[in-house]
Amino acid sequence: MVKLFGYIAALILLANGVQAQETPQEDTASGNLPRFVSLRSNHINARSGPGARYPIEWVYMQKSAPVEVVAEFELWRKIKDWQGSESWIHKAMLSGKRYVKVITPGENNLYAKDDYKSKVIAKVEDEVIGEINRCPANNDFCQIKFNGYEGWMPRQNLFGVYKDEIID
Repeated sequence: MVKLFGYIAALILLANGVQAQETPQEDTASGNLPRFVSLRSNHINARSGPGARYPIEWVYMQKSAPVEVVAEFELWRKIKDWQGSESWIHKAMLSGKRYVKVITPGENNLYAKDDYKSKVIAKVEDEVIGEINRCPANNDFCQIKFNGYEGWMPRQNLFGVYKDEIID
């Protein structure tokens, strides 16, 4: 009976350990540089070097903001933000889920189709973050979801996607 209890306890601990290791949308593309990822939470310390002993340079306060990974050192990623600032963040603070930030000042049109002549379905302010649905090949537009509105926006207005990158 004691052995049976021990086996059951071991199985429960093993199952809980496996669950704790699963991280949805983790940035697993290590070595693939440069690449875009997003911030995992609303409070992330960005440091001057790759380690907790380095001073904090920035505190990012916008969950899902896109950043570009430009270098790696062990568990640390050197990132560049939409303003061009570079700093180091622990890889656990990054997600592989893709978002974009609107970078052109003022209101930006969100179109019904991937065409400037199509209907404007919403106006999106600069610095707003949207989720990428897709960026087709040979197309200057990406389909983006902003707070329930889904439409097309020119790539040139967005930080978080490369000029010729294909996202399906």
